[in-house]
Amino acid sequence: MSRIAYVNGRYVPHGSAMVHVEDRAYQFADGVYEVCEVFGGRLVDETRHLDRLDRSLRELRIPAPMDRRALLTVMRETVARNRVRDGLVYLQVSRGVARRDHPFPDPPPAPALVVTAKSLSAAAGDKAAASGVSVITVPETRWARPDIKSVSLLPNVLAKQQAKEAGAREAWFVDPEGRVLEGSSTNAWIVTHDGKVVTRQADTHILRGVTRAAVSDLIGRRNLTLEERAFTVEEAKAAAEAFITSASSLVIPVVRIDGAPVADGQPGPVATALRKGIHDVTEMSHVVTPPFV
Repeated sequence: MSRIAYVNGRYVPHGSAMVHVEDRAYQFADGVYEVCEVFGGRLVDETRHLDRLDRSLRELRIPAPMDRRALLTVMRETVARNRVRDGLVYLQVSRGVARRDHPFPDPPPAPALVVTAKSLSAAAGDKAAASGVSVITVPETRWARPDIKSVSLLPNVLAKQQAKEAGAREAWFVDPEGRVLEGSSTNAWIVTHDGKVVTRQADTHILRGVTRAAVSDLIGRRNLTLEERAFTVEEAKAAAEAFITSASSLVIPVVRIDGAPVADGQPGPVATALRKGIHDVTEMSHVVTPPFV
C-alpha cells in the first residue's frame, strides 16, 4: 500500500506530496514540528505534544493552522490511512507561503500544515535497547533557543552524521563548561552510583522532551530519586548507567561514551526498567481504525 500525506487540506500520495517553493519553512526554516509515537494504533501523549506545539508556535508568532480537535482528527486520519500500528506521526507547521523577504509577511499568509505517518519496527528498537548504544560528544553549535522545536536542524544533522561516521547512535551536545546539554534528537540521562537519575533541567538550552516528561513521571512512580541538573561529560563516563530518550526510541541504554564503556559496558537495570514501564505512564488516545478502502 502506498503511503499517504496530508498537505494543506488534502490527503495525497506520499510520492507526489509537495509544498510551494516559497514556503517559508523551505527558504528560512520558519516553521516548527512535532513527532508523536504511535503504539498499538494509538497516539501516545498527544496532549503533551500539542501543548508543546502550541508553545513553539507562540514563540515564533505563527498562528495555529486549525484548532486542536481538527488537528487531532488529521493526525489520526493520517495514521489510519497509512495503517500504522507502531511508528510515528510527523506534523510540520510553517508561517506559510509568501514572496521571499526576511520580515514576517504583511498581510500574513495562512500557515502551512503537513502531516505524515510511518511504521517502525518495534523489534529493532528492542534489539538496540538490549545491547545498548554508543554516543559521542560534540561542541554546542546550535542557536540559542533549542527549546523551540523549530525545523532549523542543520547542526543536529551534522552532529548525527558525525556520530554515524564514528559508529555511534547519537551525539551529545556539550557546552563550553563541559556540561552535557542533550542529544541531536534525544534527551540525555545518567544514573549515579547512589541511584539518582539525573537529566539537565528543562531550560532554554534543551528541548522539553515529551518522553523525558513521561520518564520523569515514571521515576516518581517507581520511588526513584530524580535530579534535574547539569552533568559533565566526565561525570557521565563515570556513571553507573546512561541512557537517551525520545518519542522515536523511547528509552535506550548508553553503554559507551566517546569510545569509553559506561560501567561494565552493558545496559543497566534502571534504564531497562524505565523502558519496560514507559507506556504505564503515557496518555493513550483511542485506537485508530484503518479505512477499508
